[in-house]
Amino acid sequence: MTFWDDLESESKPGIAFKNNSIKKEIISILSVSGNMTISDLSKKLLLSVPKITTLINELISDGIACDYGKTTVTSGRKPSIYGLVANSGFFLGVDIKQTHINIGLIDLCKNLTSTSKNIPYTLSNEKHSLDELCAIIKNFISKTSISNDKILAMGLNLSGRINSTTGYSYSFFHFSEDPLSVYLEQATGIKTFIENDSRAMAYGEYIAGAVRHEKNVLFLNLDYGIGMGIIINGQIYYGKSGFAGEFGHIPFFDNEIICQCGKKGCLETEASGRALTHLFREKIKNGYASSITKDLAIEDVKLSHIIQAAKDDDVLAIDLVAEIGEKLGRGIAMLINLYNPELIVLGGALAETSEYILFPIKSAINKYSLNLVNTDTQIKLSLLNENAGVVGACFLARDRVLEAR
Repeated sequence: MTFWDDLESESKPGIAFKNNSIKKEIISILSVSGNMTISDLSKKLLLSVPKITTLINELISDGIACDYGKTTVTSGRKPSIYGLVANSGFFLGVDIKQTHINIGLIDLCKNLTSTSKNIPYTLSNEKHSLDELCAIIKNFISKTSISNDKILAMGLNLSGRINSTTGYSYSFFHFSEDPLSVYLEQATGIKTFIENDSRAMAYGEYIAGAVRHEKNVLFLNLDYGIGMGIIINGQIYYGKSGFAGEFGHIPFFDNEIICQCGKKGCLETEASGRALTHLFREKIKNGYASSITKDLAIEDVKLSHIIQAAKDDDVLAIDLVAEIGEKLGRGIAMLINLYNPELIVLGGALAETSEYILFPIKSAINKYSLNLVNTDTQIKLSLLNENAGVVGACFLARDRVLEAR
């Protein structure tokens, strides 16, 4: 039985449980800091050299760690340095969008080794949609050269209300009493953690994207809907019930538009990708011109078409993106007044329009937020873009297996 198999056992005696906990810490440290000597690990973990030596040797026997030779110190006895075997374990990330799925794998050294983006898919709260999701995941795994037993966990992102602690989704695929995470684990054979997509994207940017040294960060997922991931003191903030970050459902407008949540006047009703799509179609019906409708019927126009049109300098698309940006900026100004964050990262489909949405957002922030508060808040576009959710899902799955954070 390997170390990874041992982790699945809940009936280990005290010493064995303690040793496994220390091994997880060793793996986590080596994955973050790189190769280290026994002495350095001993100091880091405040444990004796013989203890660390024993545990490292056990990890080497399991094929998880490796002796990478002597250090390059110029004098004295040269100690060996130890590190992880990258391909001894992998973590799968599945990021579910409204019209497609992105999937990726990271190895034990946090390298993104394989990705498949824009896999066609229609998200709906129906059994056939869940079955198709499982089939897509299995198909991705089958096309890699990695055996299932080396995939240590899967992180899966969904929009809406997700309780990542219990594994329940309250917006999609709540067909049985079992948590969605349990259903997916049984269907795929891989330990599964589920997360709200915006929180996972926020974590991806925090670990490997636009965030540098900031510890208090807001990530805005500007897509068909509007989601938010909150990071406070370097940790994802979930709130009491696990649903913090419903920025898109703040009742910002006095309108009669029914939101996806069933309420009226939510920010999403006038400042989201869904609102942009509706607004664009209405403008075309009222006689406005756009390059998009040369090849597409009005009812076939999707958010992705409008985004691409804006990138291609379509005047109507640019004007409407700016209109959406101004409304978003008012909402973001409120967030700055409330949170006074170090950094706000803009991600999702709308952020792909770059300066076309960034300028009106910044203009509205200057107009509606307090100068003393917004001075120290940076606004950045996502660096990971379409990969943010996959990267975040992979790292969250890894951290939960290793209890690294």
